Amino acid sequence: MTDRAIRNLAHLRRSASTARVLNLLKIYLDHGGEADWAERPLFRTPALNRSLIIKHRLRRDEADSFYLRRHVATKVVIPLDPSDLKAGGRYVLVGQRGFEGVMREAFGIDARHPDMITLGLLDRLPSLDPFLLREQLKRGGVEPAGCYFSISESDVRKMARFVEDEIRPLVTLSIGPDLDAVGSTRRLAAKIMSNDPRDRMETLRETLRLELDDYEEGVFCWKGFLYYKWILTSLTGEIAAVADAVRTVRPIGKLDRETRAWLDRGRAVLQDRILQTCADARRTLAVYDDAYAGLSTEGRPAAFRDFLLDAPRLFSRLGDQLGAIQHIASFWRFRFSPGASAVSVEELIDIFMDFETGLAERQADSAAALLAA
Repeated sequence: MTDRAIRNLAHLRRSASTARVLNLLKIYLDHGGEADWAERPLFRTPALNRSLIIKHRLRRDEADSFYLRRHVATKVVIPLDPSDLKAGGRYVLVGQRGFEGVMREAFGIDARHPDMITLGLLDRLPSLDPFLLREQLKRGGVEPAGCYFSISESDVRKMARFVEDEIRPLVTLSIGPDLDAVGSTRRLAAKIMSNDPRDRMETLRETLRLELDDYEEGVFCWKGFLYYKWILTSLTGEIAAVADAVRTVRPIGKLDRETRAWLDRGRAVLQDRILQTCADARRTLAVYDDAYAGLSTEGRPAAFRDFLLDAPRLFSRLGDQLGAIQHIASFWRFRFSPGASAVSVEELIDIFMDFETGLAERQADSAAALLAA
């Protein structure tokens, strides 16, 4: 690891999980003495259950580590010394060439081990957002303790109300705007948010003429779109405040002229990229909005059918875009909360570089996707 990577790993020890990082070491430190953590672990292998799982943007020299082209990988970091992350760590990328051999040699587990299945479920997500993480694991039959997911009951209720409002036009189209629509909307919302195989909504699947596998994958991504739409709505004020704070945050320590010039340039570029990535996410969400309007208000189910078939690709793009925004918002909330220690010049440069690099590459991916569309 480079010096910068070691410093960033040390920062992660103190921070909570974000959409980009699942901090199992901190979860262990905070909840390791609880019976639920011991009885319902995310990973059965102790070292994995105290690791850091990171959605990692692949560098050019890392792309050849995979058989198929990809931009983001799931990195599993095992700290060399959990009490001192400045010592660095060993890591493996899920699905890299020789991955099964590495896991067998390092942890004594083979491809059929439950932990390998869990890693595969995490790798198929575009981000490690706790809501989608919980839904994906439950979908795969993995239900670890609640301490792994920082989701409040208040947020669950807000999300449920958002989904009810979102699907009300579909219910109204089906049964009319009568008093029964309220209960029907709630029932349909519950079915969409459920992972119960009995809640497959066969009537909708038959209307859309989709095979069961395509339909189930599409509905899971539809759920993801609904969640991300709610997240973007919820984050709009906070991320605008972060973009403003980027321009005013001041580090402690002496600034030479070159460093001051770099930070001034970085402030303007980073603020622009934050706002641009939000705009890119809204454009991706607009694809869903148009397709859903075709189904719910215009009587064109084919538009929504096409959306569900294309949903896995769009979900991955949207998750990458919003994952970056969520990571910035949650890390900024943690690092610059009231009472937090002042940031040094070196650390502020690290933070700016981390945010800027990820956002720049996501914008490049979005531009390429628009050209290919």
